[in-house]
Amino acid sequence: SINITCCLSIQQARNDQTTSSGSNALNGLRVAFAAGGTGGHIYPAVAIADELKLVNPTSELLFLGRPNSMESTAIPSAHFEFKSIPAVKLVRPFFSLRNLLLPYFLIKSITKCFTLLSKFEPHLVVGTGGYVSFPVCLAALLKGIKVVIQEQNSVPGIANRFLSLFADLVFVAFNSTVQSFPRKEKCVVCGNPVRLSLKTSVSKAVSSLHFFPWLEKMEGSSEEIKVILVLGGSLGANAVNIALLNVYSQLLLEHENWFIIWQTGVESFNEMESLVRSHPRLLLAPFLHSMNMAYAAADLVVSRAGAMTCSEILATGKPSILVD
Repeated sequence: SINITCCLSIQQARNDQTTSSGSNALNGLRVAFAAGGTGGHIYPAVAIADELKLVNPTSELLFLGRPNSMESTAIPSAHFEFKSIPAVKLVRPFFSLRNLLLPYFLIKSITKCFTLLSKFEPHLVVGTGGYVSFPVCLAALLKGIKVVIQEQNSVPGIANRFLSLFADLVFVAFNSTVQSFPRKEKCVVCGNPVRLSLKTSVSKAVSSLHFFPWLEKMEGSSEEIKVILVLGGSLGANAVNIALLNVYSQLLLEHENWFIIWQTGVESFNEMESLVRSHPRLLLAPFLHSMNMAYAAADLVVSRAGAMTCSEILATGKPSILVD
C-alpha cells in the first residue's frame, strides 16, 4: 500500500513495515503521469517527475498522452518514457453532434490505458488536467490504483473537477481554488511545481548564443544586447501574436541592440510565419523546448498570464508584461 503524505513525500509500506528514510521509501516506486494538451498541463507533470527522480533515481516513470501531439515531443525531450493513447476530446458545447461518438472513443481510450497500466503496474497515477488525464485516471481507478491530481489554475477544468471526487488527494496552487472542489478535505495547497531545468544557472551570454549563434562573431560584449522573450502560449495566444505582429518591425528598426525570441504557439505558427519578415535579430518558433535557455537569455518576458507561465516567471525572477 502507498500512503500519500504530501506533494513530494510518498511513503511506501511493505508487509506493514514503514521506513524512516525518504529515499528508501521511494525505492522501486513506479508512477504514471496523465499529461497532455497544452504546456500548462504537461510541464507540471514534468516538474513532479523531475523531483521524484531527484529524490530517488531508481523511480520508474511513465507518461501517457496523445500521439503526434505536443506531449509526444515534449516528454521524450525531457528524457522520460512516453506511451500514446487514443485521443478523447470533449467538444463545446456539450450537446454538439460531434460528441455523439464520445462514449465509443472514451471506452476505446480507457481500454488502451488499462492495458498500458497493467503492463507498467504503477503504484500511483498523477493527473495534471486536460482531457488526456480523464481516461488514464478512470482506468487507474478501475484497476484500484491510487490517483492524485494537480490543478495549476485558479478555477479547475471539467476533468479535474470530476476526477477530484475519486482521487486520493488534490494538489492546488491557490487557496481560493479549494472552494471550487466539492470535497475540500482532499485538497492540499502547495503552489505550482516548476521544472528543475528552469532553476539551473545559465549565463545570458551562453543562452543568447543558443538562439543567435552569429553573436559569437559580433564585436563587443553580448551583455549589451537586450532580449525580449514573447510567449504566445503553447497552442497560440492570438492577442499576443497580433500585438507583436504590429510592432516587431518598428522595435527592431529603432533599437539595434534588441533581439526578439517569439514563441507563437503551435496552432498559430504557420500564419505568423507567413506574415513575419525574416530578420537576423528575430527568432520565430512554434514552441520552445529549451525554456531554461529562453528565460536565461531574456531581459523582459511578454506573455499571456497563464498560471504556469506566471509561476515560471516568478521562479526565474524575470521582469514581465502579462496579458490577461
